[in-house]
Amino acid sequence: MIRAAVLRFSAMRHFLSASLACGLALLLAGSAVAATPPARASGSLLEAWNNITSFNEDLSRIDRARDALESEVARTPSLDALLLLAWAHLLWADYRAPDVDAKLASYERGRDVAKRAIDMAPRSPEAHLWYAANLGRWAVTKGKLQAAFLLSTLRQEIQTVLELDPDNVPGLAVAGSFYLETPSLFGGDVPRAEGYLRKALALDPHFTRARVELARCLIVQGRYEEARQELKTVIDERQPSYIADWAVKHRPMAERLMAEIRAK
Repeated sequence: MIRAAVLRFSAMRHFLSASLACGLALLLAGSAVAATPPARASGSLLEAWNNITSFNEDLSRIDRARDALESEVARTPSLDALLLLAWAHLLWADYRAPDVDAKLASYERGRDVAKRAIDMAPRSPEAHLWYAANLGRWAVTKGKLQAAFLLSTLRQEIQTVLELDPDNVPGLAVAGSFYLETPSLFGGDVPRAEGYLRKALALDPHFTRARVELARCLIVQGRYEEARQELKTVIDERQPSYIADWAVKHRPMAERLMAEIRAK
């Protein structure tokens, strides 16, 4: 029994490594929390939001958003500014960091900024989500995803998001990713992951990150024809909820996964 569990764990770790090599952001949300700008956004905050949501047109927009938001937070650390800055640091680490050290530092800054947001607004689902997102990315990059205390923290933050907002689409996608990526030895549960992802898509059929993750769920279960249908939907999507993420990450990943399972 122990040997079988070890083999399953090794197989899952291999699958995670392959996904990382393909550039899929593991475990936590790589897409925006809000499809529309914060209600109070104006001036530099609105400009930063516009840059963040259009980075597919010019990746340097991430740099401009991050720098502007750092200045904004230094002057007026509002909740909206902190949340946008946590998002900007995650994107900068994903797409602009020149090396691993810079990537880790940006995730750490995003995590710390999100923690400030939690301290300011403990019942903000977005604050907990960005905290978990940056912490999860840091753990993956650092190679410490399997650490028990990190898994426990991530699980708690995800649970908090969904307790505060049971219909939080990014939160549901995060939960799906978490239970998909975590080896069963440590609480992973593929059917549970599928349930979270299907609920996310029922609430927002154009949330392409959840659809890519659902396809990966189906691939793990050997349900290749269903996976192909989900991947084709991502590739053919005409109204993605988050166009920058779809253009830069989700559509290319769907195309790669489709090629990998073409003969299965």
